[in-house]
Amino acid sequence: MLWLLIAILAYFLFSLSSLGDKYLLIGPPNPKIYAFYVGVLGILVLLLIPFVGFYVINNYLIALLTGLIFLLSILALYEGLERFEVSRIIPALGGFLPIFTFLLTYLIIGQQEFFGWQKLISFILLILGSVLISLKKSLNLSIKSLLIAGIAAFLLSLYFVLSKIVFSSAPFWPSFIWIRIGVFFSALFLLFSKEVRKELFTKKKVFNQKTRKIFLLNQIIGAGAVILQNWSIALASTFYLSFISALQGVQYAFLFLLTFLFPRLLKEKKNREDVVKKIIAIILIGLGLGILAI
Repeated sequence: MLWLLIAILAYFLFSLSSLGDKYLLIGPPNPKIYAFYVGVLGILVLLLIPFVGFYVINNYLIALLTGLIFLLSILALYEGLERFEVSRIIPALGGFLPIFTFLLTYLIIGQQEFFGWQKLISFILLILGSVLISLKKSLNLSIKSLLIAGIAAFLLSLYFVLSKIVFSSAPFWPSFIWIRIGVFFSALFLLFSKEVRKELFTKKKVFNQKTRKIFLLNQIIGAGAVILQNWSIALASTFYLSFISALQGVQYAFLFLLTFLFPRLLKEKKNREDVVKKIIAIILIGLGLGILAI
C-alpha cells in the first residue's frame, strides 16, 4: 500500500504548512488574497516540464475544472477559518469530508464496492479520531459554521474524485500540471473582486519582508504536500479515495506533536483534559491505520 505511506507523508507536510497558515492568517492577508497567491504560485509547476514532460491529455477540460474546484475549496475553507473559530470548522470538515468523498465516488465514478467489516471499522476509527483530535471543549456549532464547513468538505471531496478521473486517464505529471494550470486561471478570476484589486494594487504591502519569506517557504512545503497527496490519489484504487480523505486526522495528530516543538508559534494553552483527549484521538487514528494496513 504505497499510496498509504505517501498519503501519511503528505499529511505530515500539510501539518508543517498549517503552522505557516496559522501564523499568516492571524492578520492580513485576507482569505481571498491568500487564495489568490496560492493559486497564482501554482503555475510554478510549469518549471517541472523539462524534467517530467507535458502534452495535451484527453481529459484536460476536466483537469481545468478540477483546478477550479480546488481553488473554490481552499477559498471556502479560509473563509470559514476567518469567520468562525477553528474548533467549529475543522471537526465538521473532518466528519463531512470522508462521507462526501464516498458518496461522490459512488455517484460520479460508479464505485459499487462497499467496505468489508475490517475496512468499515478502520474508516469509522479514522473519522472519529479526526473529529476528536480537532474538537474543543467549548464547541459552539451553528448552522452557518456547519454550512460553510459542509461546502468546503463537498468541494474538497469533489476535487478528490475529479482528480482520480484525470489521473486514471493519463500519466501523473501531465495530469497534475493541467490541474495546476486550472488552479492558476481560476485564481485570476479573483481579480474581479474589488477587495482583491484594492489590496494588490495599492501601496500597502500585503506581506512584510519577514512574512513574505515565511509565505514562500510555506508554499514550497504546501506544494510538496499537494504533490504527494495527488500522487497517493493517483496510486490508490477508487475504493480507497474516501480513506485518503479520512486520513485528515493524521495531519492534526502531527500538528499536535509539533505544538511541543513550536509552543511559542502556536500559543496554545494545554490542559490535561485536552491532552488526554488528543492522545485518545491519536490512538484511534493509529488503530484505524493499523487495521487499514493489515
